Amino acid sequence: MTAPLKESLRAELRAMEQSGTLKAFRHIASPMDTEVLMEERGETLVLSSNNYLGLANHPEVIAAGHAALDRYGAGTASVRFICGTFSIHREIEEALASLHAAEAALTYVSCWAANTGLIPTIAGAEDILISDALNHASLIDGCRMAKAKRLVYRHSDMNDLARKLDEAEGARRVFIVTDGVFSMEGDLARLPEILTLARQHRAAVILDDSHGVGVMGPHGRGTAEHFGVEEEVHIVTGTLGKALGGAAGGYVAGSGALIEYLQQLSRPQLFSNALPATIAGSALKAIEILKREPQRVERLHAITRRMREGLTALGFSPLEGESAIIPIIVGDTGFAIRMSQELFKEGIFITGFGYPVVPEGAARLRIQMCASLTDAQMDFALHIFEKVGKRLAVI
Repeated sequence: MTAPLKESLRAELRAMEQSGTLKAFRHIASPMDTEVLMEERGETLVLSSNNYLGLANHPEVIAAGHAALDRYGAGTASVRFICGTFSIHREIEEALASLHAAEAALTYVSCWAANTGLIPTIAGAEDILISDALNHASLIDGCRMAKAKRLVYRHSDMNDLARKLDEAEGARRVFIVTDGVFSMEGDLARLPEILTLARQHRAAVILDDSHGVGVMGPHGRGTAEHFGVEEEVHIVTGTLGKALGGAAGGYVAGSGALIEYLQQLSRPQLFSNALPATIAGSALKAIEILKREPQRVERLHAITRRMREGLTALGFSPLEGESAIIPIIVGDTGFAIRMSQELFKEGIFITGFGYPVVPEGAARLRIQMCASLTDAQMDFALHIFEKVGKRLAVI
């Protein structure tokens, strides 16, 4: 790296530090769980993980990963169409298709790869993509990479979506692109209304349900199950790196024709290694546990309600929502980071989010619930939030 570039980057980092927006990276010296060993502090309660079902450190999930590693080795060492597909890839893809009531599924090394591998492949120059304004960055980048015309509708504004669909009349293919659970807001897509508009305009819906699978619906099958529209969503993308084991990996689920098309043309499939077998094995076991133990989803719903109600009773104003994400808006990015630091000193690990992850003035702390949280841990968390909230004059 040339000296001028290095100096320029250092100057920008110093400016971030002076403004209080420089992110701190904590180091975990134990498996991910509700409590972890932090090098910077010791035992710490985690309220910022995507480990919604508490399966990241589940002994059966770990054992299944070990077994897959022993059987298949570290990886394919190439792409699937060149070196072949492990049988465990077929197994996990069949399980994911079943989970989403789809004909077929295809795995990627991450949901980012799935979204950026899906959207540019199926949306060409004659097509139109209509995307929610608060979609995840991977959906935004997937739309930017496509040759299709891109339209953005105001967040969950069905009137604006209808206007954009009118504007898209005459296109070869029209896609409505949305998160199921919006990761920074914690709210749900208005999926039944979106599907109604899609039918009226002959559009296809792409639903990224990374924060919905394992969380929403009575059986944790996601946002579509929550609304009772599982058979109607055209394409679902998701991750294995949150509720389904917490490691990595993503996927697309949809029609058999879609999946075959992606196998033939999706660039991350053609030019990137396949999902490691150990992750496929762990995720398969996580799906099995999800089906076998619906009480995990019930517990997650119950403690999420308790946390939201408890924070409100203390004087906080968490954003409304039905997901396991509970954002508390605090305004300034520097203040959000400072509050997260104060909570960390008291034994709670939670991240403060600010610009550019969220708009200026809308910085927040994002609580993410886990089904494995105990009642004692919940009591401790609410006590510390009260203590720090009063210390910083938030409540």
